[in-house]
Amino acid sequence: MDGPTATRPHMPGYGIAPASAGLLPWRWADERLRTSHDYWLATVTPAGLPHLMPVWGVWTGELLWFSSSLRSVKARNVAAGSAVSVATEDPEEPVVLSGAAELVADADEIRGFLDAMNAKYETTYGIDFLDPAVNASVRVRPEAVFALREKDFTTSPTRWEFSR
Repeated sequence: MDGPTATRPHMPGYGIAPASAGLLPWRWADERLRTSHDYWLATVTPAGLPHLMPVWGVWTGELLWFSSSLRSVKARNVAAGSAVSVATEDPEEPVVLSGAAELVADADEIRGFLDAMNAKYETTYGIDFLDPAVNASVRVRPEAVFALREKDFTTSPTRWEFSR
């Protein structure tokens, strides 16, 4: 995956400065994606209804991972093909990632996710915790990321797009 390309998002009526006034650096968003303790996950049901839930997650620098019971609404939505949006926990410096989500059953990939989750959250879950017959391990490939800093509202909004 190539690195993201930064632009100023279109926000008519908000007095947003042009991109020449400066954009947030990708490392700023990347750090917040890595360190957010909780994330807000938005999916869409097959009936078109929104579903929003908090999750623990792990940002690897290229993918955002989370897990959930296979019976949960969010996992069923992902299995049905829902795209997702995921936001970090800080409303004053939000980073919002949008992209395609997929259930992962590969044991090596799940082990990597589990190791990263155990390290981040200082837990000691065993591999049975992410048994793909019971729990979904989900990875989200970002297509776009949006971020801003409330204290620099007119000059900070930045949108990154990812090429494949």
